[in-house]
Amino acid sequence: MYCKNCGEAMNDNQAICLKCGVKTGQGTAFCSNCGNALPENAAVCLNCGVAVKGAEGDLAGKDKVTIALICFFLGGLGIHNFLMGETKKGVVKIVASFCFGLGSILALIDFVKILMDKYVVDPDKLF
Repeated sequence: MYCKNCGEAMNDNQAICLKCGVKTGQGTAFCSNCGNALPENAAVCLNCGVAVKGAEGDLAGKDKVTIALICFFLGGLGIHNFLMGETKKGVVKIVASFCFGLGSILALIDFVKILMDKYVVDPDKLF
């Protein structure tokens, strides 16, 4: 594994890069598989062919407006979470909606985060 910020080799269980201090998985300048520099907005590493995982605020490659609308209208059921690949969060929202009626409150929080570009899809925690 390599640091996505500086390209330094890292152990799989490191929490931060010892060279630059950035949290593991943060950054878009280098490939995490081979450590080579990536062109800006690259979807695939041109050296090793591995798909580049999204950065913070990426919404798993989905359009921000579309995800925001789906979150606003169907967010209480977690539909926007399923679309972004966050199956666990989607199931939690369904259970929260039917058992406790909290799904819409959680969806409203997600909606505000999406609009403010603060929503983070962690590619390592996807189902």
